[in-house]
Amino acid sequence: MTLVDTERFEKTYEKYSEIGRTDRDGLHRLTLSETDAAVRDLFVADLEDLGLDIRIDEIGNIFGRRDGTKPNAAPVLIGSHLDSQPYGGRYDGQLGVLAALETLRLFEDRDIDTSRPVEIVNWTNEEGSRFKPALMGSGVFTDKFETEEILSNTDRDGISVEAALQNIGYDGESPAKPMEDIHAYLEVHIEQGPVLEQNETNVGIVDGVFGMSWLEATIYGEADHAGPSPIHSRNDALVAAADAVTAIRRLSNRFSDDVVTTVGEFSVSPDSINVVPDEVTFSIDLRSYDDDTVARGVEHIEKELETVCEREGTEFELEELWRIPHTEFSPTVCDIVTEAATESDCSYQRIIGGAGHDANYLNDITDAALLFVPSVDGKTHNEAEFTEWEDILAGVDVFARATNQLADQN
Repeated sequence: MTLVDTERFEKTYEKYSEIGRTDRDGLHRLTLSETDAAVRDLFVADLEDLGLDIRIDEIGNIFGRRDGTKPNAAPVLIGSHLDSQPYGGRYDGQLGVLAALETLRLFEDRDIDTSRPVEIVNWTNEEGSRFKPALMGSGVFTDKFETEEILSNTDRDGISVEAALQNIGYDGESPAKPMEDIHAYLEVHIEQGPVLEQNETNVGIVDGVFGMSWLEATIYGEADHAGPSPIHSRNDALVAAADAVTAIRRLSNRFSDDVVTTVGEFSVSPDSINVVPDEVTFSIDLRSYDDDTVARGVEHIEKELETVCEREGTEFELEELWRIPHTEFSPTVCDIVTEAATESDCSYQRIIGGAGHDANYLNDITDAALLFVPSVDGKTHNEAEFTEWEDILAGVDVFARATNQLADQN
């Protein structure tokens, strides 16, 4: 029997999904935008209804604390993020926050008094789509990034993180760092891959997550007229970039079975139909569970750029924007999640995740674990993203049971 109030949870989910909902039933809720402000306001109101002690830190992370019978004990931290990808899905991130909210609501319903305090959190800018880097709020919180440097980062329109926080009224006064030791951190998320669905499994208990590197490459050529200039005399930045993108895509076949590479952003200048491009900038996302493989992949990408630029008479710059090592989650917390899954009588399996989550950084300062629910057809980061309610409810039930166990540990 599930602990979750299914009717309440579904209503809450639909209410939150209306904020930033797209015509195709997706979600467009970029971090620190007006829609993000609206969903934050709703979240804070829900925390107030629960009588939680609310604080907002200087990077905009929102915390709500439910006291335990031992108020000075290290708390259990639960949550995820409410920001979305551009025209993304309504399960990525949001599910984790609302699962944590439902967990605290059912604790109130059942008069469950935990020994340890439990804190719910909404992390700022997990996605990294408007501001870079990703995992921004949890990264500042865990001292991976300097607060002042992050606040000065700008989006494509030149708006800084600090200004965006001020614009929506979420520039909190609390320092963006732990106020005390944290006993454990737990997060539930959609898998964003096909494994659980293919195995007809309700819940994935995540042993670890891929390491990754984000790079930005810029290729410099020379602008020329598309008509009179002979092909052999051109220094075409776009041709070099196209060759580089193809070579980068093929790296995944040369290293190991788990390597994945993606070019997701691409900009051409002067972007005119009858001008040979003189500058192209593009992103590169490289991932593997093996950190040495990621490092070798970055080296090979640089070599591929050297090769294509020499061939086309162009030059390049390569900047690494972000590097995060692979994560191995706490066996202790993973075992507690496994116990909760057994108690919940749902199907489960251990799994490795390919996407970065706030749990990655929290794992460096406390015992952390991550719980997955299936993604239909493995689709994510688009409006077709979907998870069956049966699997969502199973995942939230396991999450609530595990949170309760963690919060009653000595």
